[in-house]
Amino acid sequence: MFWRSTTFRFAALVFLLQVAASATLLFALRTVVHGQVFARAAAIEEVVRNDLLATAAGSGEAGLARAIALRVSRAITPGTVLLFVDSGGRPIAGNLAAWPPNVAFGRSIQVDLYRTRRSTPEAMLVRATRLPSGARLLTGSVVEGERRAVRSLEAATLFALSLGIAFAALAAWLSARMIVVRLDTTVETLAAVRDGDLSRRVPTDRAGDAFASLAGSVNDTLDRVEALVVELQVATDGLAHDLKSPLTRLRSALERAAREVTEPAAQEAVDRALAEGERLLALVETALRITRAEAGIGTESFTPVDLAVELEDIAEIYGPVAEDAGRAIRVIGAASGVTLPIHRELIGQALGNAVDNALKYGAGTITLGLAVGETHATLSVADEGTGIRPEDRAVALRRFGRLDLARGGTGAGLGLSLIAAVARLHRGAVRLEDAHPGLIVAIDLPLMDRG
Repeated sequence: MFWRSTTFRFAALVFLLQVAASATLLFALRTVVHGQVFARAAAIEEVVRNDLLATAAGSGEAGLARAIALRVSRAITPGTVLLFVDSGGRPIAGNLAAWPPNVAFGRSIQVDLYRTRRSTPEAMLVRATRLPSGARLLTGSVVEGERRAVRSLEAATLFALSLGIAFAALAAWLSARMIVVRLDTTVETLAAVRDGDLSRRVPTDRAGDAFASLAGSVNDTLDRVEALVVELQVATDGLAHDLKSPLTRLRSALERAAREVTEPAAQEAVDRALAEGERLLALVETALRITRAEAGIGTESFTPVDLAVELEDIAEIYGPVAEDAGRAIRVIGAASGVTLPIHRELIGQALGNAVDNALKYGAGTITLGLAVGETHATLSVADEGTGIRPEDRAVALRRFGRLDLARGGTGAGLGLSLIAAVARLHRGAVRLEDAHPGLIVAIDLPLMDRG
């Protein structure tokens, strides 16, 4: 699942770090600006308060009232908020109509109040002071403009954060894409090697990063694999020649002996030896074919073949054998024919093995089928026998895997193994399924190389 992949986790990490960095920077900026703006207003309020308290100390409350009236009338300090009330709360001087509620003494707070001759409330930073006589003094500064500036900054911060999130998503996608692009060449190379092109290598560069190290390691591994496959091909070819030659000579010697002996017991012994020699020769050839197919040897022999025609040919070859056994072979799906590049000899032997198994261990009519889907073409061989139990199918596909039903026969347990190896050589797969009754041997061949 993509959400659990390393690529997604890396992209998510990049995204989260980018968003966290943007949010931290923007909110730190907002905090600093907010603090500086209101610190300035608090400093103005502190200066005005200290001046007025000094006036009150020197000239008394009457002098304080005159100083406040003078400041208000002449706007000595623009944006100043002043109110002087007696102990009963009656205004004496200032630019506020009444003492505001919920104003604490000794500390500055922000409130919305109406100044005299103003029709709208304004944000103010005010501080209350109690005088020795019981009178009260309110000093402050209008911060409406500062509050609007901070709100504009907050809106700009949210907009910048939205852009930061968008850019973080883009950075995360580009980072993940860079990783995928760097790995795509490695994946494509390995896929080409898997399909039989042992000469493909991962392009290298001088970046010296982890991807370059990976490319170098993969290429070294592929060099070793190519050398081993070449050695395997040489060894298998030599083994085939070394084994087939003496086996062929043995068969010729047994055939001559069969023509010369006259005693029934000797003739029977020679016939048995000849049959075992044929079986041994077929076993060696099949085992070598499986080994070569599993090593990817044979892709150079792929040619475009009409799969429907191939099924018809198999049915024609095995038709007489089926008739001798009192069975019948039919072909279905030939109308949906498709041409694919395949190793015709190996596909023919794989289908022949499936038909041969159906003749040996199955029953009823043998059906050769062709079905074409969106991604695969499926060749199938079905019979109407007892089939293979689901828990035994993995054993049946193993090399030399023989089920109880086949142990008394002459097979070596390589028929289905060869089918599986041929399917893998074609980048496909083999499936064993129920035919209700009977067994279906299905070979799925990919259509991506469709001819």
